[in-house]
Amino acid sequence: MAFESLTEKLNAAFKKLRGKGRLTEKDIKESMREIRLTLLEADVSYRVVKDFVARVSERAVGQDVLESLTPAQMIVKIVNEELISLMGSEVASLDFSSRPPTVIMLCGLQGAGKTTGGAKLAAYIKKNMSRRPLLVACDVYRPAAIKQLQVVGEQVGIPVFEQGQGDPVAIAKAALRHAADYGNDVVMIDTAGRLSIDEVLMDELKRLKSELNPREILLVVDAMTGQDAVNTAEAFNNALDITGVMLTKLDGDARGGAALSVRAVTGKPIKFAGIGEKLDQIEPFYPDRMASRILGMGDVLTLIEKAEQALDEKKAAELEEKLRKNRFTLTDFLEQIAQLKKMGSMADLIGMIPGIDAKALKGATIDEKAMPRIEAIILSMTPQERENPSILGASRKRRIAAGCGQRVEDINRMLKQFEQMQKMVKQMNSPKMRKAMRRGARRGGKFPFGM
Repeated sequence: MAFESLTEKLNAAFKKLRGKGRLTEKDIKESMREIRLTLLEADVSYRVVKDFVARVSERAVGQDVLESLTPAQMIVKIVNEELISLMGSEVASLDFSSRPPTVIMLCGLQGAGKTTGGAKLAAYIKKNMSRRPLLVACDVYRPAAIKQLQVVGEQVGIPVFEQGQGDPVAIAKAALRHAADYGNDVVMIDTAGRLSIDEVLMDELKRLKSELNPREILLVVDAMTGQDAVNTAEAFNNALDITGVMLTKLDGDARGGAALSVRAVTGKPIKFAGIGEKLDQIEPFYPDRMASRILGMGDVLTLIEKAEQALDEKKAAELEEKLRKNRFTLTDFLEQIAQLKKMGSMADLIGMIPGIDAKALKGATIDEKAMPRIEAIILSMTPQERENPSILGASRKRRIAAGCGQRVEDINRMLKQFEQMQKMVKQMNSPKMRKAMRRGARRGGKFPFGM
């Protein structure tokens, strides 16, 4: 989980402050030392850490904190605000040209994830911005790079323009003509990378920039490279004057140093972040939401957005009507599982809920394989059995077990879980609970039963 280690250690530092009624300058100095060490361990750039801690310290020794009744909360508030500032304060959107096509050039080191990241971004632009992107294969050196772009392009439904292993500038120019002929209003150039920065690579990228005049030059940075990402970002920015950064593999780095360093070093915003291996796992980079995740305060807005994208409104209305009549069947159970799967990893979803302790979560087992097993069991039932599971006797259970490759014990366990879910649904739908929910809604969504 991204930032897991950083979150855990920052919360440990804050916990020491919460036990004190008043803070002295010595208390603040000690906590700042712990925060500095925590950020350095998270592979945040040294000079970024130094400036960050200096700003927090300056604000923390002010009268508002020292005289506050809850000084620890004030420190957390200051750290939160400074983290947001460090990562860019506001969401940075893509800059589209008023005269299409908009040219977006992707650059970065080999292995950073340019090809896959480009396909993800193109799919996001198509789905959320109602545009028609074209992917252009200008990595003519890496073996199978063109084929890789074609494969991921086909998977996300984005056309790919390629002319083999020719001159990248000539290919890009031909792609622009193709885009004009076929109505593609966004042209994404997948450029070549190297294992390290060299003069030949930079000269080629400068040539592409000069000839194409791209609206956006996005540097693709592997979040797992830590401080190396900072050195790379600085070099590319000095050579190309990039317009923004796209972080990849953010889900795979428990430290998160690159996310906290890149913007501060380059002065350019992080615009997108890859949050998983699947081709739809990309999202705009929200500094405030990311700061909230880092401090273990959850990310409710992203959770709501994921739910809105995954949930079927018609099915939700049908389910609501069934709940009113206390009719929650195995078919409904199966549909809820399908909708949850669309929202992504259960571990990531739980991590977005405020108040969830990442350390406690680490000890718990989130069985991602349980959902497919439950699906297999329910799909092996007849429609009648799904609607009325009380008819499931021993022979029927043996038949279902044989059909789905599970044991009868697994079926009994799933049915017990379903019964518990039914009881919960019935309880939630009781007149007393509905009255409490209405009262909570009138209070601005603060439900008295802790939801």
